[in-house]
Amino acid sequence: MRSRSHACSVLASLTLLWLGIAAAQKAPAWKTLNGNAPAVIAKGGFSGLFPGSSQIAYDSVKATSSPDTILYCDVRLSSDGRGFCLPDATMDDCTDVKQLYPQDKKSYQVNGVPTAGWFSVDYNSTDLARVSLKQSVFSRTPRFDFIFPILAVEDVQSKFKPPSIWLNIQHDSFYNQFNLSMRNYILSVSKRVVVNYISSPEVRFLTSILGRVSNKTKLMFRFLDETTPEPSTKQTYGSMLKNLTFVKTFASGILVPKQYIWPVSRDNYLQPHTSVVDDAHKAGLEIYAADFGNDFVFSYNYSYDPIAEYVSFVDDDAFSVDGVLTDFPVTASAAIGCFTNLNKSNTNHGFSLFRLTLNTWSAGKPLIISHNGASGDYPDCTDLAYQKAVDDGADIIVCPVQVTKDGIPICMSSINLMYDTTVATSQFASLTSVIKDIQSEPDQNICTILFLRLDRNPRYRNTGKFMKLTDFLDFANDKDLYGIMISVEHAAFFAAELGFDMVSAVLKALDDASYNNHTTQKVLIQSTNSSALVKFKEQAKYDLVYMVAEEVRDASPSSLADLKKFASAVSVDSSSIFAATHNFTTYRTNIVQTLQTAGLSVYVYPLMNEFASQAYDFFSDATAQIIAYVQANNCMNMGKNTPIFMDPAPPGGLITFIPEAARPPAMAPMPLLTGSDVAEPPLPAARSSNGTTPTQSRASRTHAYTTHIPILVTLAMLSAFCLLL
Repeated sequence: MRSRSHACSVLASLTLLWLGIAAAQKAPAWKTLNGNAPAVIAKGGFSGLFPGSSQIAYDSVKATSSPDTILYCDVRLSSDGRGFCLPDATMDDCTDVKQLYPQDKKSYQVNGVPTAGWFSVDYNSTDLARVSLKQSVFSRTPRFDFIFPILAVEDVQSKFKPPSIWLNIQHDSFYNQFNLSMRNYILSVSKRVVVNYISSPEVRFLTSILGRVSNKTKLMFRFLDETTPEPSTKQTYGSMLKNLTFVKTFASGILVPKQYIWPVSRDNYLQPHTSVVDDAHKAGLEIYAADFGNDFVFSYNYSYDPIAEYVSFVDDDAFSVDGVLTDFPVTASAAIGCFTNLNKSNTNHGFSLFRLTLNTWSAGKPLIISHNGASGDYPDCTDLAYQKAVDDGADIIVCPVQVTKDGIPICMSSINLMYDTTVATSQFASLTSVIKDIQSEPDQNICTILFLRLDRNPRYRNTGKFMKLTDFLDFANDKDLYGIMISVEHAAFFAAELGFDMVSAVLKALDDASYNNHTTQKVLIQSTNSSALVKFKEQAKYDLVYMVAEEVRDASPSSLADLKKFASAVSVDSSSIFAATHNFTTYRTNIVQTLQTAGLSVYVYPLMNEFASQAYDFFSDATAQIIAYVQANNCMNMGKNTPIFMDPAPPGGLITFIPEAARPPAMAPMPLLTGSDVAEPPLPAARSSNGTTPTQSRASRTHAYTTHIPILVTLAMLSAFCLLL
């Protein structure tokens, strides 16, 4: 089920979603210090989507996350001593200050490091009132930039009335250079604002306010990089981690980078967890983990599923942190509130449950159809990918059938070997050509596709073995699967040009593997070619799936009439269900309702864990995307009490927050699926290139394969060129 752009293989967390929905969760025995559920701390509000510390970022926490989510503010001081919430010590990356005051760039020592930029200490409160916030992470959408002003610390309580407020004081010693006292400011503001947590990486600052703020305010010592010296003691943070009894004399807890707990190797794979959580708890300290973001490149062990990462910190068999500091509080809320305490008996560190596959749409519980195996973890259509898909709980595994030079059907994701094999760097790299019946010219987007693709499990990039169709059927025969899917493309080309009858070959393989009499597994045969499906229907009784290769918003009556002649289900592109412009959804189409009303099941493809593949409305969260597509909102079977973070995202909801003038342009309406789109001439009889029938000699057929098979590696050299750019 590859999209026409040959995008990355599908990887989504549907099995995890069903585990969370079905889990009969009782009040868990959390391994936190106090036994309570881990806290969610929203860093600058919902800063993964909106400018950090903006009104919309803080407002969105209440609308999307657990009700006890803590609002976090990085405090910066103006020249007149007022505190503001700003994500960074320098303002140029998170505000429009350099456009307003272009001549004001300065360089100061920040904890002994020369730092250039625009600083809050160079402006008074009136000056800063003119400044607007923008997204400080360049890979995130800029559509909400320059709309919202900087907020004072007092605004966080008065405007949003959060259950708890966390103030982070990152550079107390820096402000002392300007005769500004962060200590005096905090003591003053804590009389007007209920401050629940105060964190700082500076021992001197925390000891200076110890006993002077409310005894209900928890002081948190923030650890920075292990090799960085702490400004007061001059000890490195790594060495201070070994003396937590000292930290306990002035703090109630610690805030650490997540790598302190789950370190990663140089090639970004998880190492065994450290003892830091246990050490902190033994010292009587709470411990909070920082640096979570759904769109960060975190360890490959999590298969780009942010929920899997959160769960490893809060629901490990050995420990649980007391809270997580995150740019995406909605995902952290779901991880803690819905996906913990599941059965992990068959998992590797609890992660394999989350490395999942393609989601489908049908009546009742949606099926999980793996896209060429667990293709997010291992190369497409290999034995490793198929085994992983079965282990992860896939309902259906897919074999896209191609044909070798000697006429053997194999499972391979594309007729073009360039996409998913090492042919470009092999001895066959010179065998390039163009099949005009399939692709009239080289793919102009190939370089872009290669550049946008995020690395997947690179240690295993070239592992696994390809399977013949017969091997695939033997493998699947005794597995606990709902069924298998055989994907057939270009049957007319194979018949007319290569003399190969794809339909007969697939049916023979199924018969030889006894699938024609299989009582426990379904067989689904999918194609974008109605002519192939019609021929399958004439010769066998399998479930036939028509794959719509283009984006469509609905299906006409004539197309439905044609589809029902041969198909029981239809696969549609994910963008055919949620129309979008510039990565913002705009509306939900009628295609699913129309097809299901006509009695056709609907499958959606392709869903991927990689955040770059998802509309912003899905929060860079594969689970949130799945919830939107399957409209599941019964986390833990709670019915009307379902938490807000498990509600499906409303299509078109996010774009309404963008001012009219800044909204992306509307896209042209997607077309209808019509009868002419579906109808095709009958599949031609298989004939070899010299005009003989397939009953002629094996030698003549082999000659035809020899003549045509080199074109299966079209564009291989172009691929190699792109990789060298």
